[in-house]
Amino acid sequence: MKKLIIILMMLGSVYSQCLGDMNEDGIKDILDIVNLVNDILDGDDVCEEEVDICDGLTEVELWGEYYDIESTTGLDLGMHGLTGSMPPEIGCLTNLTYMWLGMNQLTGEIPIEIGNLMNLEQLNLYGNDLTGSIPSEIGNLINLTMLDLSVNQLTGGIPSEIGNLMNLTTFNLSYNQLTGEIPPEVCTLMASINLSIWWYFLQGNNLINTCE
Repeated sequence: MKKLIIILMMLGSVYSQCLGDMNEDGIKDILDIVNLVNDILDGDDVCEEEVDICDGLTEVELWGEYYDIESTTGLDLGMHGLTGSMPPEIGCLTNLTYMWLGMNQLTGEIPIEIGNLMNLEQLNLYGNDLTGSIPSEIGNLINLTMLDLSVNQLTGGIPSEIGNLMNLTTFNLSYNQLTGEIPPEVCTLMASINLSIWWYFLQGNNLINTCE
């Protein structure tokens, strides 16, 4: 009973904060209420709204420099002593064809907004201190010919969506902390680009499955 009272109090607070007006009978659709209670129990922020971080921007600031969204086609910032995390605004530079951020001191996770860079052909994040999992959104970058995420501290499994990157000629995930099985889609990809020594590009992890 105590738990139910707490939930009802939370529900009332949510109504007053972010659900807007109720209908003329003062009763919201019962299915909406059930879904809302489930979200609260799951710890979700039911008031959270999706915000387009690129909306209205003509330029973005990255590590103290400003880049025009329309005209910037490349980021060549390897070995520039960059620190901190990769700003999600990097995903606003949708005309990028190459991004070289290797050999810096970048930390934190690879932002999921990187999946917006559909024109990207080369992505090099080699030799940083990036953590977290490889975002599945990288599988959106079907024009990639080079993907190098090696020598970081990435964890979790290899997303099967990487198997979508059929234009790859260079592929390196070595020396991270990746675990689990190599997805069959990735094995197929490596076979298609003739990575006969595929293990070299995945060594230094805790992966299982030999793609054989």
